[in-house]
Amino acid sequence: MELILGYLFIFMARCTDVSMATIRTIMVVRGKKIQAAMIGFVEIIIYILAINKVLTGMDNMLNVFFYAMGFAAGNYVGILIEEKMAIGTLIAQIITKRDIEKFSSYLREKGFGVTVTEGHGKEGKISILNVVLNRKDIRNFEVCVDKYDKDAFITIMDARNIKGGYFRKRQGIGIKKK
Repeated sequence: MELILGYLFIFMARCTDVSMATIRTIMVVRGKKIQAAMIGFVEIIIYILAINKVLTGMDNMLNVFFYAMGFAAGNYVGILIEEKMAIGTLIAQIITKRDIEKFSSYLREKGFGVTVTEGHGKEGKISILNVVLNRKDIRNFEVCVDKYDKDAFITIMDARNIKGGYFRKRQGIGIKKK
C-alpha cells in the first residue's frame, strides 16, 4: 500500500507542478509578475518534494515511470486550465468580400469594437475589420463572424497590452462614476 501511495504522490505532485508551470509561464508572458512569482514559489516546493521521492527510490523504475506520467499529464491539465481561465486579450483581423459597413455594424451590435482599415491584396483594394476582444469571448466572436460570413478570412493574435479606446470604455476602466 505504501508503494502505491508513493506512486500516486509522485504522479499527483508532478502533474500539479507542471500544470502550475504552464500557468506561471502564461503569467510571465502576460507581464503578471506577482502572480508568476507566487505560482513559481509553490510550484518549486512541489517539484522538490516529487524529485526527492524519485531520487531516493531510484532503484524502483516505477517511481521514474510515474514521474514521467505526471509530467505528461501536467502538460495536458495545464493547457486545459489555461483554456478555462481564458486570460488575455486578442486582436482579430477579418477580411471579407461582404458589405463592410453592414458587417462592422453587425459586430458592433454584438458588442465588439471594430475599426475598419483599407489594404491591398492580390485582387486589389480590400477592407480589414480589426477587432479587440477578451479571450473568453472568442467563441462568441467566431460564431458571430461565421453567422455573417462563413467564408471570411480571420487571423487572431495575442495582444500583450491594451490601452485606451472603445475596448477600455467597454470594460469600464478609467470611467469616472458620479
